[in-house]
Amino acid sequence: MDTSSQTSEALELTNEELITAAVNNGEGVIANNGAFSTETGERTGRSPNDRFIVKEPGSSNLIDWGDVNIPFEEDNFNSLWDKVETYLAEKDRYVSRVHVGSHSEHYLPVRVTTETAWHSFFARLIFVCSENYNPNNKKEWEILSAANFQCDPESDGTNSESCVVINFAQRKVIIAGMKYAGEMKKSMFSVQNFLLPEKNVLPMHCSANVNKNGNVALFFGLSGTGKTTLSADPKCSLIGDDEHGWSPGSVFNFEGGCYAKTINLSEENEPVIFNAIKHGSVIENVFLNNNEPDYSNTSLSENGRCCYPRSHIENAVEANAAGEPKTVIFLTCDLTGLIPPVSILSKEAAAYHFLSGYTAKVGSTEMGSTSDIASTFSTCFGAPFFPRPADVYADLLMKRIEGYGSKVFLVNTGWTGGPYGKGSRFDIPVTRRIVNAIQDGELDNVETQMIPGLNLEVPLEIEGVESILLTPEKTWEDNEEYQKYLKDLIYKFQENFKKFNVNPDIVSAGPGFNE
Repeated sequence: MDTSSQTSEALELTNEELITAAVNNGEGVIANNGAFSTETGERTGRSPNDRFIVKEPGSSNLIDWGDVNIPFEEDNFNSLWDKVETYLAEKDRYVSRVHVGSHSEHYLPVRVTTETAWHSFFARLIFVCSENYNPNNKKEWEILSAANFQCDPESDGTNSESCVVINFAQRKVIIAGMKYAGEMKKSMFSVQNFLLPEKNVLPMHCSANVNKNGNVALFFGLSGTGKTTLSADPKCSLIGDDEHGWSPGSVFNFEGGCYAKTINLSEENEPVIFNAIKHGSVIENVFLNNNEPDYSNTSLSENGRCCYPRSHIENAVEANAAGEPKTVIFLTCDLTGLIPPVSILSKEAAAYHFLSGYTAKVGSTEMGSTSDIASTFSTCFGAPFFPRPADVYADLLMKRIEGYGSKVFLVNTGWTGGPYGKGSRFDIPVTRRIVNAIQDGELDNVETQMIPGLNLEVPLEIEGVESILLTPEKTWEDNEEYQKYLKDLIYKFQENFKKFNVNPDIVSAGPGFNE
């Protein structure tokens, strides 16, 4: 199909046709592994300072406004929408109709219009392509994605030449001047995160799988902490790798595909992901060496990505949904080397660590980061994507955990034996053994000990894991240095938690100094 001349109608193409159009348009190339490979220029991660929500009467009093949820004027949105719509009308453009949410009641129908063929292909990979589009005749959401459009901050009200703007009243999203595809998926994640709590559904930044015994597990965590890697376990069946809803009786995927980091990807450590990257998938900002993907070369970005459909994963759960979770796992990438590789959390401790969201930003997932890796507290393990106040999501999580009797664990995928730069990061096979032990019920009735200061309950032994690793203090050569770092980390936890007004039992379940 010739897409080189301007057309008056948007093109609605199949995946194969979109790949062909993308290559013909010069948007990227086909790598040796068969994947479509492209680069996104200067913006190789999300741009949080350029993400806005329209401030309008219907939703403004429900949104937690601030540095994450930045208000945008209605008039500016209407003007910018018209500009982008006019801009796209003068170009070849591509339309995809998809669902966000694999649930008969809670899906959102979305019409995605993109300037580039590969972004339309990405939309069809990452969202749910249903043979029966919008069976309930819901009102559509619309996304306009104009990758090469240039905003004018003075007249458009943006912070730069690029923006992502969500309008809940009009069911519209503008993505202008953004080539990084992650902005598309995260904008609709934010939409569901706002809408679902009103329906008694918990939206979650987590991956999910089912083990051989039919037990569902959730993996909460920021990008780079292991959600995709650990849920893509050859011993388990994958539901999804990033965004889910938990309703009474069901965990369901928001997406139809996966979007994984590729840094240091290997077939040995991550076979499911490695083998899913083939024809019919996308690699983004991955260095090609003689057309061969080199996942260890991060010269283009620390945040190299791959996107592939769930059909590329053997034994993926066909329904894209399953029952409620037996286990809930919070993944923290601890840079201090203080957090145990696994801790068993009480209900109160679960609330504390969900609200704290202590972890690290790994790689430049966000543009403008001052370093490749830094500690952070990200409420609900996904603060950039949650429009409502944190306690809304925390209360829903506690309600779900109590209602089903789920067991909650904190798993450290970060450092041991000392802080970043001195210690070493836990090997993936070690963490996977721990996760398998959790899912198989090996930690349900084990002897434990309390880690002083951190107030974390940890098992004394796990088959296949060196016992010394379970007690962080024993892995440090310098105990004085350990105590210094411990005091500093406890202080950071307590300072961060001051912003939450919660039950004192939750506060006391977190780290604290002995009186």
